[in-house]
Amino acid sequence: MDRNLALNLVRVTETAALQSAQHLGRGDKELADQAAVDGMRKMFDTINIDGVVVIGEGEMDEAPMLYIGEQIGKATEDSLELDIAVDPLDGTTAVAKGLSNAISVVAVGPRGSLLHSPDIYMNKIATGPKGVGKVRLDLPIEENLKKLSQALNKDISDITVTMLDRPRHDELIQRVREIGARIKLFQDGDVAAAMATCFEDSGVDIMVGIGGAPEGVLAAAALKCMGGEFQGRLHPVNEEERERCRNMGIHDIDKVFSIEDLAKGNEVMFSATGVSNGELLKGVVYRGNKTAKTYSVVMRAETGTVRFVDAIHRLDKKPEYAK
Repeated sequence: MDRNLALNLVRVTETAALQSAQHLGRGDKELADQAAVDGMRKMFDTINIDGVVVIGEGEMDEAPMLYIGEQIGKATEDSLELDIAVDPLDGTTAVAKGLSNAISVVAVGPRGSLLHSPDIYMNKIATGPKGVGKVRLDLPIEENLKKLSQALNKDISDITVTMLDRPRHDELIQRVREIGARIKLFQDGDVAAAMATCFEDSGVDIMVGIGGAPEGVLAAAALKCMGGEFQGRLHPVNEEERERCRNMGIHDIDKVFSIEDLAKGNEVMFSATGVSNGELLKGVVYRGNKTAKTYSVVMRAETGTVRFVDAIHRLDKKPEYAK
């Protein structure tokens, strides 16, 4: 895989972040999301790739662009054939309300490397590298925490579990409290939460619970690059969603997908740019003289390199960023 593609992916997430951050705190999550989509799609058109969206904004009849199956990129005969997974704005509600941890996300891999997942729920577990081979989605949370405490050489009382703050997790929260672990709830954006498990200074050791399946594929791609652990099981809530799984080629609905099932091979790349301030990435800062600063991370599974990219943008020289 061309390593120069990694920098182009940063340009894609930067553009989406710059566009959506203009709507921070303005109360309209749909407008913020559409701005991110428009910016991301426009920048993809400048990259020499033959990409197909496998994780996107929905089916063709649900989204005007970045829909599942859409071909994107400035393709030529020698262009790389890629699977593309996108979440132009992971944290739409956070941006609308002016809250933290919203990011723009892209993952790519060779054609056939990223799982084509329907936009339904997924039950997930994610840890950093020391949790690889230790935790399993099909084990009780108590057993997983015991195994992780041994792997990390920490008391269970020093382990921090993060999960979405949703009523569906009430029982899981109670069980984590009963075994004595700490809990950190978050409101939105579980890609960033999963990534946090791979950074020791984040203070987060494990992410569990039910969130979006598309975000699960994106998180798996990120953790693949960082050597972490991710497992997921689709969580359809009715027969219609089960049929959608089957239509996308997933017939074993109860299958526990490993990180390799979700993001195959060592040529996966991942990029994220902060939209609002978060624990991993700062958000977009609009400065004087028509400039803005972005904070991004880009990763390659092939080398395991994690690069943090800070950029200052002259908005008057880039029409795609213009307000």
